[in-house]
Amino acid sequence: MKKLMILLAVLMLPYYGLVAGEGMWIPMLLKQLNEKEMKAMGMRITAEDIYSVNQSSLKDAIVLFGRGCTGEIVSDQGLMLTNHHCGYGQIQQHSSLENDYLTNGFWAMSREEELPNPGLTVTMMKKMEEVTAQVLEGVNDDMSMKERGEKISENSKALIEAAEKESGYQVAIKDFFIDNQYYMIYNEIYKDIRLVGAPPSNIGKFGGDTDNWMWPRHTGDFSVFRIYVGPDGKPAEYSADNVPFKPDYHLPISLNGAKEGDFTFVFGYPARTSEYLPSYAINLIAEVTNPPKIKLRETRLDIFSKYANADPKVRIQYASKHAGVGNYWKKMIGESKGIRRMHGIERKQDFEKEFMSWAKLENNNYQGLIPAFEQSYSELEKYNMAADYVREAGLGVELLSFAARFRSLSEVDKETADDKLQKLITSAQNAGESFFKDYHQPIDEEVAVALIAIYHAEQPVDFRPEFLNEIDNKYKGNTKKYVQQLFGKSIFTSEEAVSKLLQNFSYKDAKKILRDPAFEAYSSIHSFFDQKLRQPMQQLMAQNDSLQRLYMLAQMQMQPEKRFYPDANFSLRVTYGNVDGYHPADAVYYNYYTTLDGIMEKEDPNIYDYVVEDKLKTLYKNQDFGPYSNEQGEMPVAFVASNHTTGGNSGSPILNADGQMIGINFDRCWEGTMSDLMYDPAMSRNISVDIRYVLFIMDKFAGASHLIDEMTVIK
Repeated sequence: MKKLMILLAVLMLPYYGLVAGEGMWIPMLLKQLNEKEMKAMGMRITAEDIYSVNQSSLKDAIVLFGRGCTGEIVSDQGLMLTNHHCGYGQIQQHSSLENDYLTNGFWAMSREEELPNPGLTVTMMKKMEEVTAQVLEGVNDDMSMKERGEKISENSKALIEAAEKESGYQVAIKDFFIDNQYYMIYNEIYKDIRLVGAPPSNIGKFGGDTDNWMWPRHTGDFSVFRIYVGPDGKPAEYSADNVPFKPDYHLPISLNGAKEGDFTFVFGYPARTSEYLPSYAINLIAEVTNPPKIKLRETRLDIFSKYANADPKVRIQYASKHAGVGNYWKKMIGESKGIRRMHGIERKQDFEKEFMSWAKLENNNYQGLIPAFEQSYSELEKYNMAADYVREAGLGVELLSFAARFRSLSEVDKETADDKLQKLITSAQNAGESFFKDYHQPIDEEVAVALIAIYHAEQPVDFRPEFLNEIDNKYKGNTKKYVQQLFGKSIFTSEEAVSKLLQNFSYKDAKKILRDPAFEAYSSIHSFFDQKLRQPMQQLMAQNDSLQRLYMLAQMQMQPEKRFYPDANFSLRVTYGNVDGYHPADAVYYNYYTTLDGIMEKEDPNIYDYVVEDKLKTLYKNQDFGPYSNEQGEMPVAFVASNHTTGGNSGSPILNADGQMIGINFDRCWEGTMSDLMYDPAMSRNISVDIRYVLFIMDKFAGASHLIDEMTVIK
């Protein structure tokens, strides 16, 4: 507890040494830690206006959309905005050749036309409170990692049960500052979320993967949903009797736009950052594991694109898959490049030298931390590489990842209860229906040949799944021949065969799964991971977590004058900065905003990602921008600012000095993607679609002005 008190004392000190723009701040601590600086930068509202438990505030309009994005409520009828790429899965699920909403867009012109999305939820934080002392009660420095974890889990469980019983909300406890501080978060979860509108992909995804992570950007990356509740106003599963949600607060929207130097802030749910890692961890990420993953993903993407460009049906089937694979592929490229440009590893090493000198001078218990990190990460390297090949190469083959879904059925026996067996059969039937809807075997077969060949060549014979060695033993190293028999003999390539297997399935049929070549290959991968990787990786990662907890505490003790912020952990955060362009390279400057002019300049009817909708071209030709143009008469599309964002911030509102919405965050510039590990004020820029472009598309392009009529629009 002594270390806890030191940490809390450090947190109360004045903060210096942090660049404005860096940091992901806890909303309930803004008044204490950030309000003065935010006001000095130009903010005109108060911290209480942003986060309050005593009155409605901005936090009451911010939600976690699904499991990985942010959304914001913009009307008193539960209307919600997020990114097009956040709603992409739902848009795709509703799309078909007959109703191709991905290509043509979708707009509900009445409440009756809004489309339900089973399984989609949004989560609203009602309040949070610190519970560090309660969570760490009974924890002491003499405990082992296991004992410490068990005690924290025991304390947390008791706290959560009591809080849920008292409040009626769903409650979670999250750690901050690497298990040194804990907050209890009270959430309300809404389960009836309906699709209201989405622009065509040639607007919502304009520029595609070529422009992804890039600036200048011209993407109208937004979609529109609505939250519904039961007639009693409480969260409820989908029902035709449900009614639109009436929030305590909805965001006002400003048509005044953003100008260079303006104060802005982003309110959302950033996912994961790791700003306080040692040099050995940064090297492992940027120089060891990123390069092979980049290669494997690029291989898949090239094959996806070849087939998608030749067949509209395949393009629809693989649109979401392509986006999912491509997003992190490009991020890794920019991340590694950014770390090298910043000399990030060397900077970390320089700090570690200072740290070692401080620890020696203070004669404290931290002197062994850096050597321990060096040894642990050195041992972890080969396991991380092997695990990455399992995920990216082995399970990058759709056939094998689908076969994995039948593992539970392969394990049933005559003792398996009938109700359990039926649940497993139903789950497998649902998995098969979803899989075959968006599966194109020629793509997967070509991907399998390419990925397995790389896997076979890059991983040591004695440290890889056995099925790769069978290629040498049975097929004389001929990967293509192996893949041909794999796909030719597996039942998991045929919807009809899978359906037949599951019809009247009994425990005796488990043998058919076990003997299937695709399931055998998956089992080989699973066995390798389970027997060779799982335990040593868990031990080394647990060791690193324990070291990192102490290293975090030690850094804060060493630098009490520095302002520290907790890494992102999918909890609600505020980040703030200024609208600002940047210099990506010598003699190159990027302006802070883009316009519809740039879309016309990029137009290429021969490349799908750069096709411009005819109606958009007509609006541009006639300069028919309505009230949404800027002072120069241009139609603004996107802008950049120095707000510190990451994954999970997709869909977050970007707000002006008065707390009015001026855009929707959707990306970061490629040169700044290393900000998950190290923030660079010169390059780290978040990219947002201008809210004026969003409203312009709704109104002038889609004719959905009834949605704008719901909003509070400030001119």
